[in-house]
Order: sequence, then C-alpha cells, then structure tokens
Amino acid sequence: MVPFSLSDEQPQHYHTPVLLAETIEALNIKPDGVYVDCTFGGGGHAMAILEKLGAGGRLFAFDQDADAKRNLPNDERLVFVSQNFRHLQRFLRLEGVKAVDGIMADLGVSSHQFDEAARGFSIRQNAELDMRMDQRQTGTAYDVVQSYTEQQLHKLFEQYGEVTNSKTLAKKIVEVRNSSSMKTIDGFKNAIRDVVKGNPNKYFAQVFQALRIEVNDELGALKEMLQQIPSLLKPGGRAAIITFHSLEDRVVKNFFRRGSWEEPEENPFTNTTSVNELLVITKKPMQPSENEQRLNPRSRSAKLRVAEKRMLV
Repeated sequence: MVPFSLSDEQPQHYHTPVLLAETIEALNIKPDGVYVDCTFGGGGHAMAILEKLGAGGRLFAFDQDADAKRNLPNDERLVFVSQNFRHLQRFLRLEGVKAVDGIMADLGVSSHQFDEAARGFSIRQNAELDMRMDQRQTGTAYDVVQSYTEQQLHKLFEQYGEVTNSKTLAKKIVEVRNSSSMKTIDGFKNAIRDVVKGNPNKYFAQVFQALRIEVNDELGALKEMLQQIPSLLKPGGRAAIITFHSLEDRVVKNFFRRGSWEEPEENPFTNTTSVNELLVITKKPMQPSENEQRLNPRSRSAKLRVAEKRMLV
C-alpha cells in the first residue's frame, strides 16, 4: 500500500476544495476510522482525509460523475463508488460497512463541470443544453424546457432559481419552443432574452441553477442522503456538509436541528416531541475566510454545517 500524500501530483485545476481545513478539523478524524466523502470530485477533501488516516483507516468516496475517476490516487485505503450519494447506505452495506466515523459532502457543481463547456453548466460557454452530472441518465436540461408544462416550468424557476418573473419566463418558453431552437445554451438564452430582468448574468445564473437542480434532482438526492446519516454514523461520529445556495443550506440546517427538513406545525392541541439523534456542532455555519474568497471567488457563497451523532446513554 502506498498512502497518497498531498504533495504527490494531483489535478490542480479540476476543483479547488472549499473550506478544506475547516472540514477536516470538523470531522475529528481518527487514524483507524472509516469515513465517507460523498462528493469525490477532484479529490481534494478525500486526499486530506487520507493524510489523517493511518494504515488501518478506510475512506469510501462517492461520485456519479465519470470524470472524477481520473483523479483517484493509488491508495488501497480508498474505495471509489461510482454512484449518487443518495445510495450511500446501500453501497456501503455491499462493502460490508454498517457504520462510519464521519461523512462529508461538498454539494453543487465542481469547477471542472463549470469549466468543461460540453457539459452545458456554464452560461458563458456555448454547448448543448445538458447539465447532467451523471451522464448515464437520459434527461437533460433541453428535455426540461422542451417538454415541461408552463405550470411545471413556473414552479421550478420560482422554487429552485428564485427567478423574479418566473411565470413570465415559463410562458415565454412555451410560446417559443416550437419555433426557436433551444437545444444549445446560446439558442436558449436568445429565445428568452426578451424577458430577462435586471443583470443578465445574474438572471441566467438563477435560471440555470433551477434547471440544473431539476435535471439532477439535487434536493431529492440531498434529502435521501441526510435521512441515512443518523443510522450510518457511530455515536460521536460527525457529518460535515458544505452548501452553496440557500435552498440546500435550509434543508441541511433544518435536518441537523430537528431530524427533518419540514417546518414544524404549530398546533396548540398536539404535543409531539421528535427525538433527534444529531447534535448541532456549528450554531452558525462556517464560511470561507476573506483570503480563501480572494484566492477562490467561487467559494464566496459556501457554508459548512456540522452535526454529531449523540453518544449512547
């Protein structure tokens, strides 16, 4: 076994790990522990975890993006699972693992996915309107704008992108999609340009965020993953989740605090007390330092929340 070192050669431009030191410290890594990186990507967080692990430690790395496999280190302590993290428990059990000491996830889109024009994530480069993180799936962003009803489009732009004129945008897409080609990013942007409000870059970023979340069922996958954390963590084990927009952050915050992402019902005639197996470690989310934001502008919106499995009494 040749443990991977951070000094070894690794892809420097694939993805810069955000809040790296804070995440590793929050996980409170045991040298012989078992850990999970739900979003391997460029391997930055995973490699930092491996640095802390001894010969008996193990790391399971999940990533649904086939490109991430290129970044795997030659380290027998790491097991790569080419799957969405919503299947966390299932694939850990296939590896004979029932409980782990820590779980981390760096949500959203990697720098590589943004920079790889053909993936269709970036508003600044022309390509097919794709946005699939897992290219084994069939549905693309083009399929969404071409086939969803006006009501469905209105709902997703309003909820996932917080687009101010989401109803007008949805109506415009339905009006022009049979006469204008929206198969490419430029074609889509040109087709809806008449209804753009405010700063075009910000507007398109919100629209693209909504499409990306829908195409990849990001919030659904996140909720499924969070549900599995309490039963997967050993007592005293920790979960560290990095989010990049308010929708994700709200889901993580509510789940860590209450064991559910649903808002509690205020009913004076009921007295239901749910038992939360998680203890919140970060009362307020950790955010990148000014220096990190300067070196990596894409880190600006990142928030790290940490929770711990309560010890048995």
